[in-house]
Amino acid sequence: MENQSIDVTNENTEYEQEELSKLILKHSGIDYGQILDLVPVERGTSGRLVRLKIIGTKRTMIIGKELEIRRTLSPSHLYSSAFTIDKVDVTNGIPDRFILTGAGWGHGVGLCQIGAAVMGEQGYTYDTILLHYYIGATIDKLY
Repeated sequence: MENQSIDVTNENTEYEQEELSKLILKHSGIDYGQILDLVPVERGTSGRLVRLKIIGTKRTMIIGKELEIRRTLSPSHLYSSAFTIDKVDVTNGIPDRFILTGAGWGHGVGLCQIGAAVMGEQGYTYDTILLHYYIGATIDKLY
């Protein structure tokens, strides 16, 4: 199955059981066996995972920081750790598939860098762009 990185459009990244266990082994160097669950342990204020428990038939560990989670769960890296995890087709406690549903891939501060860049290319000024993203804000000169 061809995997896609999680992106801002909330697309899903799906892994078959064997694919996910091999991926985690390759990126972490740890053999968890079959993956029974991926449990969000802690999320930051923007909703991104900062600690994730990987439960396997051979081992259970908590990994974290955000970058480690993103690298462990993707052939290259996930755009963000802002995602939810669903287990599908669970037989005898072992899921056949995991679905990671993305919830954005920015820094979590409310401004889309790509959108701002496009607005800049279209001639919008910095203050117009900032006020577009931060509604109700004011821009004042402090010096």
